[in-house]
Amino acid sequence: MSPTSTTGPRGREHALMISGIGGQGIQLLAKTLAQALTEQGRYAMLGAEYGGEMRGGPTQATVVVGDAPLRALPIVPRADAAILMHDRFSENTLARLAAGGLTLVNSSVAPEDFLADREHVVRVPATALAREAGAAQAGGFAMLGAYCALTGAAGHDELVATMTALLPPYRRQHAEGNARALEAGAAHVTPIPTAAGALT
Repeated sequence: MSPTSTTGPRGREHALMISGIGGQGIQLLAKTLAQALTEQGRYAMLGAEYGGEMRGGPTQATVVVGDAPLRALPIVPRADAAILMHDRFSENTLARLAAGGLTLVNSSVAPEDFLADREHVVRVPATALAREAGAAQAGGFAMLGAYCALTGAAGHDELVATMTALLPPYRRQHAEGNARALEAGAAHVTPIPTAAGALT
């Protein structure tokens, strides 16, 4: 169950799509991961797609990481992995997910039979894990922690430092809760032994 990657004229690339509904912090998750990757010396590209509503509408972000400079595209046509924070509005992400791609599903909100016919699906009760960590609004960070623990994309300390720096001053009080959610998500999964090749 390893993430896939694409090798082309610019070198190896790996694209992750994160989707959910407005208000789940999707864009902050993507920014945190992209910034953490660039601070490792990797090339990373961040893209965002929004619905018309500020909260409750569809929102999607894409992080592409590579070992060479990346070509900027308005929309990434294919993803190698996906994080689905909600089963609503997930069709567009799933339609662009490569065959064999790793999918993380927030099982706290998705029905039990959601994606039951797909392989390489990891169900993470992200909302519940965040609530248990005392950070009810940090389910996305629980999912990001799980993804990074599975794939080796970034370490806990890197993610915490990056997330804290990205938070505006009026939200800095959420940093500790977000960090606990990251840790809870990471502890919920078992790393994929062959994943590192796709992301390092």
